[in-house]
Amino acid sequence: QVQLVESGGGLVQAGGSLSLSCAASGRTFSKYPMGWFRQAPGKEREFVAAINWSGGRTSYADSVKGRFTISRDNAKNTVYLQMNSLKPEDTAIYYCAAASDSYYYSPPLAGLSEYAYWGQGTQVTVSS
Repeated sequence: QVQLVESGGGLVQAGGSLSLSCAASGRTFSKYPMGWFRQAPGKEREFVAAINWSGGRTSYADSVKGRFTISRDNAKNTVYLQMNSLKPEDTAIYYCAAASDSYYYSPPLAGLSEYAYWGQGTQVTVSS
């Protein structure tokens, strides 16, 4: 059973930065793509960023490209999301996700259905 635990959310002013972490356990972390998604009140969960199994390839939503950076440390079983130049519209619950078992050694994945394991979420609030 894969377990994901996020940390690092909080309240920040517009233009500020936050760093999220997600610690994984339960299977061989380094074989699978990882992703970050977010869900704002009244909206559907949306893709933010993804990273392939090795960390050599990444993918971003257009809304965060150039401001957010996803990375991973396979030795620590952890994936990160560095968020800079935050905007009020970035306010949401941020979820870490691990790809389904069939996607080992896959490139970055942007689809909700490609992820089978989810963290509990961490709140990010950006004030104007």
